[in-house]
Amino acid sequence: MTQSHQFRRICVYCGSQSGTRLEYAHAAMQMGTLLAQSGIGLVYGGGSIGMMGVLADAALRAKGEVIGVIPKKLVDLEQGHAGLTEMHVVKDMHERKAKMADLCDGFIALPGGFGTLEELAEAITWAALNYHLKPVGLLNVSGYYDQLLGFIEHAINQGFVRPAHSGLLTSDVNASDLLDRMRNAHIPTLDEWI
Repeated sequence: MTQSHQFRRICVYCGSQSGTRLEYAHAAMQMGTLLAQSGIGLVYGGGSIGMMGVLADAALRAKGEVIGVIPKKLVDLEQGHAGLTEMHVVKDMHERKAKMADLCDGFIALPGGFGTLEELAEAITWAALNYHLKPVGLLNVSGYYDQLLGFIEHAINQGFVRPAHSGLLTSDVNASDLLDRMRNAHIPTLDEWI
């Protein structure tokens, strides 16, 4: 059974670095613009550098709502963005992730490093345990996440991820197609896999 998710805001996880390929920053720009033009607010990590900065700036240029959530410790390190619709400065990473999750109706990961991977894994885990029923998407820019997708398939085959959870992560190479697929993503309830 498919659901139809309505998105008021989407939380986007991405790197505070730009990466080595121009395609990564281009994808962040496309995502920020797409969300704004679709009337969907952006919730993100609050930084002004790397992928985060490109994402936020694109959404702002397209007249979108942009909400940043950044720990006090990272305001200087990630150069907190000064031009956002709203900025929440929080105590730590745990509070950051909880606040971001509270503010959004879905999650998308763009290319990033350890922080992005950890945030993505937590969003999927929370969906698996029905702490939320929000779709989780992965924009697989230039094959960046191919190995992660392969690992998930391996974890299913080895019995560490339930087959019913294989659809918890929606992946696509195109931002617009990803958003469309997330609108119809199925989040299994606990009854479906217990």
